[in-house]
Amino acid sequence: MPRYAQLVMGPAGSGKSTYCATMIEHCQALNRSVQVVNLDPAAEHFEYPVMADIRELIQVDDVMEDDSLRFGPNGGLIFCMEYFANNFDWLEESLGHVEDDYILFDCPGQIELYTHLPVMKHLVEQLQQWEFRVCGVFLVDSQFMVETFKFISGVMAALSAMVLLEIPQVNIMTKMDLLNPKAKKEIEKYLDPDMYSVMEDNSVALRSKKFRKLTKAICGLIDDYSMVRFLPFDRTDEEGINIVLQHIDFSIQYGEDLEFKEPKELNEEPSNTNFDEFFQGTADS
Repeated sequence: MPRYAQLVMGPAGSGKSTYCATMIEHCQALNRSVQVVNLDPAAEHFEYPVMADIRELIQVDDVMEDDSLRFGPNGGLIFCMEYFANNFDWLEESLGHVEDDYILFDCPGQIELYTHLPVMKHLVEQLQQWEFRVCGVFLVDSQFMVETFKFISGVMAALSAMVLLEIPQVNIMTKMDLLNPKAKKEIEKYLDPDMYSVMEDNSVALRSKKFRKLTKAICGLIDDYSMVRFLPFDRTDEEGINIVLQHIDFSIQYGEDLEFKEPKELNEEPSNTNFDEFFQGTADS
């Protein structure tokens, strides 16, 4: 029987641990069993119990205090993750094997792990060997994304993770509940963006011809291939949380042996179309 995993990623401060806590609470209300594994060796505390904690294997503080290594915080964390990649047997033993496993992996915030270092890619491959269906969940702080050029930066970070990991990925704008009404309305255009329109809105700020050309190429890549879109995540909105969970479940086909519905779009209206009449009419014509 397949097992299921969400790889919860994103820059530091994007709300990964809060996302995990909110998702656990939501799933408990649905009588679904969800576990969390902490993969951040620099984490300090959690609002939820974890079934496995990488700090039992290695901690950033211990690495930084080792005089023979002399790593700073960032180098220490990368060292910890590379050590973890060489000791996946610890993770396998910690996970065990229970039917219908659904696990959230709370990952570190160092962006290098999702752009060019192979650690997270090796983790995905290992989880797949253990029969996990893995979905990447990439979080960005909505308060950071309200400016166009910051938004493009966030999109590129999400795209880098998609390219590196080669797994289904759901991109989420977190902390929507912290935005004021004006910012919420402003950010709506970034959820499923028309990148050319976004660029035109900021053409005055693009004084350098080379920068304008580069920005246009990036916007074209994102827009022409529809590679990145975002879902809003408001921890106070149960319906919104459920829509996010539906998208993730659909991407990994969670509960495929049950009657499964495709995720609703945020602005989707109920359809009254009689499909039997539609197909009958097509056949008659």
